[in-house]
Amino acid sequence: MPGLNDVFGALADPTRRELMGSLAREPALTASRLAGELPMTRQAVAKHLGALARAGLVEAHREGRETRYTLTPAPLSDAMAWMTAVGGQWDERLARLAQRALSASGSAPTGSAPGPPRR
Repeated sequence: MPGLNDVFGALADPTRRELMGSLAREPALTASRLAGELPMTRQAVAKHLGALARAGLVEAHREGRETRYTLTPAPLSDAMAWMTAVGGQWDERLARLAQRALSASGSAPTGSAPGPPRR
C-alpha cells in the first residue's frame, strides 16, 4: 500500500499535478485524451499515470481496448490530514512565539500586524 512519501513524491511533478487536475475536471479519461491536453506523447503521459497509480492516486479501468483513468481520493485525504495536523502544530508554536515576543517587548497584542511607518 502506498504511503505519504509516495503521494508527495508523485505530486512533486507539475505534469502529474496537471493530470490530476484534468481528471478532477473530467473523470475517466484515456491517456490519449490526456496527452491531447499536454505538449507530450501518449507514452509520456502513460508513464506519469503509472507513477500516479503506484502512489495510489489514480486507478486504471479497462473498457474494451481503452484504459480509462480515475482519481482515488483516499491517498489525498490522508495527505491533507497529515498537513492539517502538522500545520496545526506550527500554528500553535508560532502563536506561542508571537506571545513571547510581545511579552518581551512589553507590548499588548493589537490583533493585526504592524503596518509601514507613517510619514
